[in-house]
Amino acid sequence: MKVTREEAQRNRERIVEAAARRFRERGFEGIGVAELMKEAGLTHGGFYGHFDSKEQLMAEAVARAMERSKDLWSRRAAAAPGDPLAALARLYLTPRHRDDPGSGCVVAALASDVARQGPAVRGALVEGLQRSFALLAGLFEGLTPAARRRKAIATYASWVGALLLARAAADDEALSREILDAVARDKS
Repeated sequence: MKVTREEAQRNRERIVEAAARRFRERGFEGIGVAELMKEAGLTHGGFYGHFDSKEQLMAEAVARAMERSKDLWSRRAAAAPGDPLAALARLYLTPRHRDDPGSGCVVAALASDVARQGPAVRGALVEGLQRSFALLAGLFEGLTPAARRRKAIATYASWVGALLLARAAADDEALSREILDAVARDKS
């Protein structure tokens, strides 16, 4: 049965969405194409009608997750004009985000996996990082552009590090929350 172009596009979107979630939950090697296709409600055989390789899907899933995060950050920052950076910290540094990597930050979930992948996957993350750094840099006032960028990179890196440490310490809820709170409150 032939599918329309619109149906094919919707199917591709379902695959990318499922992959973006599951890769963040399990890592790139933690789930195979057959399981991703099943989750998207499609047959394994249809995968190569949409993608040339699993690597292509990984790159698109990373790009999609990065774009979704940037969009969420933009909306949250716009909704908190008094202190948008604090609003983003409160969004990012939460037990909910810690406990749900599948819908959270792709950098915190997959950065070490991405580093071992090919140029397409690494490039998708780098492009997303550049956009995220630019968004954060725009939230720092009274600094030179170079200083704003440095602050943006340091801020994002501290958020990712805090989330990773909080996840690693999740068996000690008090310590895990302390890590998240300490970085959320830090104004350096």
